[in-house]
Amino acid sequence: MHGPTPPLPLPTDRLRFAMPPMHESVEDERRHRKERLAGALRIFGRLGYEDGVSGHITARDPEYTDCFWVNPFGMPFRHVTVSDLVLANQDGQVVEGGYHVNQAAFTVHAQVHAARPDVVAVAHCHSVHGRALAALGELLEPITQESCAFYEDHALYDAYTGVAVDAEEGRRIAAALGSRKALVLRNHGLLTVGDSVDAAAWWFVSMERSCQVQLTAQAAGRPVRIDHRMAVATREQLGGDLVAWINYQPMWREVSRSEPDLLS
Repeated sequence: MHGPTPPLPLPTDRLRFAMPPMHESVEDERRHRKERLAGALRIFGRLGYEDGVSGHITARDPEYTDCFWVNPFGMPFRHVTVSDLVLANQDGQVVEGGYHVNQAAFTVHAQVHAARPDVVAVAHCHSVHGRALAALGELLEPITQESCAFYEDHALYDAYTGVAVDAEEGRRIAAALGSRKALVLRNHGLLTVGDSVDAAAWWFVSMERSCQVQLTAQAAGRPVRIDHRMAVATREQLGGDLVAWINYQPMWREVSRSEPDLLS
């Protein structure tokens, strides 16, 4: 005797799947970037990436493309709202907002943005495991699926010259990054970029976690590397900014629903 007929599969066009939004106006796109920037800063604060006044995420303005939205100097990441964000020009001068900007950090971000017109957002924080890997002067090894996203797509800035305060140092960092998605700044920390705030934030989170895994594995024994062919294939599957955007959405949804005041 046969059981009841199982229900038919739903048409795929009736299933929800988030994709990056299209904006009808530059004002809508600006608001969207600012909301995602405030949310990313709060997420970074939750994850413990904040260290004093070190650390920034910048987002290029969609209209004034040589100006960048950034977190206010000295404000805790977890307190930042959309209205707190500051717009600064390429020279670090505030053109909108009521707070100062950390000039040392902004100098690096501005040069990366200038060298990479494809980049919307740049993230750099002094996270613990990123700094630990940077202190070793090492790159990420292809030892997990997640680290393969960075395989041959990140570089080492093999110098430390103190706090970066001049444009020339920023240009050297941008040159070391090249066309890649991420950089290990020796004795300093991590820097990631993306074609959206979501992508840049996800790459930073994923890179920091990959640093933690690598350091833990090295401390426990001898990590087994994924071979070159499979590492490249995995990067091709998981290493694009659209994949990063998709991976980031659960974080965005959680922070925007649990802390809706960030949108004020």
